[in-house]
Amino acid sequence: MPRIRRLHSSDWQLLRAVRLEMIADTPMAYVESLEAARRQTETQWQVRAAAMSGEGSITLVADAGEDGSKLCGLMRVVLKHPQNPEKPVQAVLISVYVAPEHRGLGLADELLNESCKAAAEELRAERIELGVHEENVRALAFYRRHGFEATGASRPYPQDTSKLELVMERHLP
Repeated sequence: MPRIRRLHSSDWQLLRAVRLEMIADTPMAYVESLEAARRQTETQWQVRAAAMSGEGSITLVADAGEDGSKLCGLMRVVLKHPQNPEKPVQAVLISVYVAPEHRGLGLADELLNESCKAAAEELRAERIELGVHEENVRALAFYRRHGFEATGASRPYPQDTSKLELVMERHLP
């Protein structure tokens, strides 16, 4: 099983490689197009890696445990700032990816468990939210197995506004 670790700002080249793979593999899952991602400069990738490892953002990656080894999975949790400060602190799960050769082996489960743990402990979030395409039956089932429930809310799916993204959330310990 690959090791799970934090993304560091110095991992920008690995981030670029896995992001291009993510978008090519499942283009409708990400707001960014493959062409736009390919146009990003090295400096832009360095800034992205720094932001993804900065305050209010936790990015976990899975790799073979060797410096410079290919990233085979990634999950990012960011702090959601509530409009009303009296509401509980929430986190949002974004940028979920497991490379095809690692799917079905439990890596997504491990990444999700670690992401939820980090959101609760480090971001002090009481809940974690995510959006799932209304027709993505496998993802909906996966998140339900991990304690996420539909909130009843939805929003237009960013890549195709004729479809919906269903909002799910999980209470954190």
